[in-house]
Amino acid sequence: MTASRHDLLIGAHADADPLGHAAAAGFSIMQTFIGDPQAWKGHAVDHPDGAAGLRKEAEQADVGLYIHAPYVINVATTNNRIRIPSRQILARQVKLATEVGARGVIVHGGHVSANDDPAVGFDNWRKAVEGLDLTVPILIENTAGGANAMARHLDRIAMLWDAVGQASGADNVGFCLDTCHAHASGMDPSGLVDAIKAITGRIDLVHLNDSRDAAGSGADRHEVLGLGQADPEFLVEVVREANTATILETPGDAASHAAQADWLAALL
Repeated sequence: MTASRHDLLIGAHADADPLGHAAAAGFSIMQTFIGDPQAWKGHAVDHPDGAAGLRKEAEQADVGLYIHAPYVINVATTNNRIRIPSRQILARQVKLATEVGARGVIVHGGHVSANDDPAVGFDNWRKAVEGLDLTVPILIENTAGGANAMARHLDRIAMLWDAVGQASGADNVGFCLDTCHAHASGMDPSGLVDAIKAITGRIDLVHLNDSRDAAGSGADRHEVLGLGQADPEFLVEVVREANTATILETPGDAASHAAQADWLAALL
């Protein structure tokens, strides 16, 4: 029996009008931003009736929401002028995500500078978690590049998880596996889900993205499923083995995302 995208817990990222995108594509989950992802200030819910209005509309549509935190956040860094506002923004994102009834806030693992001790970055993550009121989970996402990144390779993810695990509130810290980032980082695709679960104990969300670039390139450039350089068998394996919510962050409108979900369902 052929699977349908309607049998999958799948959705897509939309910068604006995530619920309209969900209705057009037939999705039951969506991801969006709260505020400009490249900005340090001015983050607010873009809905005529604010957070309460978005929450009500999402509940009426029976669409689960995920919030992607701004890209500028880097709670690992040793630079106080970046780390401190990063913590503040992340706390604000968690608060707003709670108000809209979101299922989680996705945040990149960040990095320290080339000459810094990565252990300091891991401990900065522990301190950040300690300082958060995690009324919704935060999901730390693996990254594509960076020589001193906190979550690019499995050994670094293990050290990050050891540090975060020491924080109060660690139970509300989950993992988001991005397939483009994993491909671009040079991770071994074979059995990757099991390898990550052995470290974190969980994968809470999959960002299912093809890659415009070769494995190990370090380049974070997403491509439509089946049109990039990531092995389709790897993409399907991740969805099957992770067996969790899946979000497309690939190019395209709602129709394209629906077609990509159909592509995935057919291979599954």
